[in-house]
Amino acid sequence: MSTKMNMTTKILIWMAAGLVLGSLLNALMSEVAFVQDYLVNGLFHVVGAIFISLLKMLVVPLVTFSLITGVCGIGDVNKLGRVGIKAFGLFILTTALAITLAITVASIVGPGEGFDITKTTDVEFTAPEGPPLTQVIIDLVPSNPVAAYAEGNMLQIIFFTILFAICILIIGKPGESIARGAEQLNLVMMQVVNVVMQLAPYGVFALMAKTFALQGLGLILPMISYFAVVAIVLLLHATGTLMILLKLLGKVSPLMFLKKFRAVQVFAFSTSSSNATIPVTLVATEKRLGVDSSTASFVVPFGATINMDGTAIMQGVATVFIANVYGIDLGLTGYLTVIGMAVLASIGTAGVPGVGLIMLAMVFNQVGLPIEGIALIMGVDRLLDMMRTAVNVTGDSAITTIVARSENSIDMKIYNDPNAGIIEEVHLPHGPAKKA
Repeated sequence: MSTKMNMTTKILIWMAAGLVLGSLLNALMSEVAFVQDYLVNGLFHVVGAIFISLLKMLVVPLVTFSLITGVCGIGDVNKLGRVGIKAFGLFILTTALAITLAITVASIVGPGEGFDITKTTDVEFTAPEGPPLTQVIIDLVPSNPVAAYAEGNMLQIIFFTILFAICILIIGKPGESIARGAEQLNLVMMQVVNVVMQLAPYGVFALMAKTFALQGLGLILPMISYFAVVAIVLLLHATGTLMILLKLLGKVSPLMFLKKFRAVQVFAFSTSSSNATIPVTLVATEKRLGVDSSTASFVVPFGATINMDGTAIMQGVATVFIANVYGIDLGLTGYLTVIGMAVLASIGTAGVPGVGLIMLAMVFNQVGLPIEGIALIMGVDRLLDMMRTAVNVTGDSAITTIVARSENSIDMKIYNDPNAGIIEEVHLPHGPAKKA
């Protein structure tokens, strides 16, 4: 490969190769035991799982050190509150816009009309219990911070870390050495992200190859109307709604944003996890888009936890689809309930794969749709999960950019430079380190 080829291009090439190889294996060798055991569930599974574990390994220490650095960098508790309120308001706004767009487009297109339910496979779906909103609020506060860190509970980790960092600010001079130490550890973690990124093309290839070898493109055909509407609305939201907000509120170029953020979207697509993508989103938002680390390290993890635009879109389209399949007329009140429920549910749901189905069960319960209808869409949900995660992280970074512009904490010179912050090859130093 050419030394000039950047990481984004490499990832895209390997992703396409994985998609093609996986689809071919599914079509031609799905019954060959050797291929399934040693290649799909062997090599691809191991490489993909190790890559996901590497990403998840980075999340908790990176979020901790970057949040402490960010809060101490902001320096003013009042400004911190202002940034938090702006980010929260914008995340809720984009989620509401996302599901409204989904319900509007789905109502016009009408996926599921004339769908013969008797021809579908008889798959049963047991709805997992969603926690009540009161419990979600209680669970924000960790009774044991060590347990929160051990379990990777992002909401609790964020709560404790922000409180800890605010107290570093309050104690003043004695806390300065802790803040400096966290800043240096944050730099180390950013370098660890760069090292892990060198393995990204191969990890993405393995994840894509395994997914498409097991799922296959043929699985989409019976559900083409539902799949197509969700995919179209996800694309409209990522390239339309979010970019309009970026232009109007952030006053920056949406095209430059999309160009620079492409690698992160590919990453999110392959991992299906907003949380696992946090390290890559943080690096891109700071180094590629020029957002000050104090703002980025606060807003990005916050967004990865509560911003669920892609999941809200899936819920909106799925609600219309299942209502059409079963011939149930929800009416305006039903759809408004779905919008409200999706916005509330997105706040208390962690960014992990498959969480959309739990939220969807909660929404269906509320509006009286049959829960077993979820079994119809489970087949294509894995592929759609990949797409909606890419939309979620786009929203995280777009909102971070808007908040940074409003707080004047973004370097527009970096933002407008197409080559700024491109991840290059990491070379290990040889011999003794030279002083700068």
